[in-house]
Amino acid sequence: MRKFHAWLAALVVAAGLGLVAPGAASAEPYCGIVWGSLAKSNPALTQAQVVNVRTGQQSCFDRLVIDLNGAVAGYSIRYVPQVLHDGSGLPVELRGNAFLQVTVNAPAYNSGGNATYNPADKNELTNVSDYKTFRQVAYAGSFEGYTSLGLGLRARLPFRVFTLAGPGTGSRLVIDVAHMW
Repeated sequence: MRKFHAWLAALVVAAGLGLVAPGAASAEPYCGIVWGSLAKSNPALTQAQVVNVRTGQQSCFDRLVIDLNGAVAGYSIRYVPQVLHDGSGLPVELRGNAFLQVTVNAPAYNSGGNATYNPADKNELTNVSDYKTFRQVAYAGSFEGYTSLGLGLRARLPFRVFTLAGPGTGSRLVIDVAHMW
């Protein structure tokens, strides 16, 4: 018994001196993703209009793409407790445990007031039923030069935002949301 107490005391002293330490945690991020979940925005305005919304699945993330008929300029993407409709401020009902409010600084209508993007089902812009992270993509409206979408997610996960040129004179706003941290 004395030997046991002696060994235990030696182990406690060694741990206190840092001679014995637990193994290092893995520093490798999931799929190399180091994005984070804080809001991402660019306040610029554009003359382009929203013309389409689509989604896709990748091995490490789900992707939302918003097509514009000109250059993407500004946007605001952030986690919110509840996504709200543009103009009315009424809540957008979304499936999921976390919600991204996606606002593009571009209207979904032209200078004559005609819709450039008019989804058939505003509550289900695309079918994301088999996606790992996305639970629902809904249209939150287009008001005073801004177009908003609600993105229902499995959980609050890291995301990134970037723009791509094309096709043609158009451009794309891309939002990738990781499957894991």
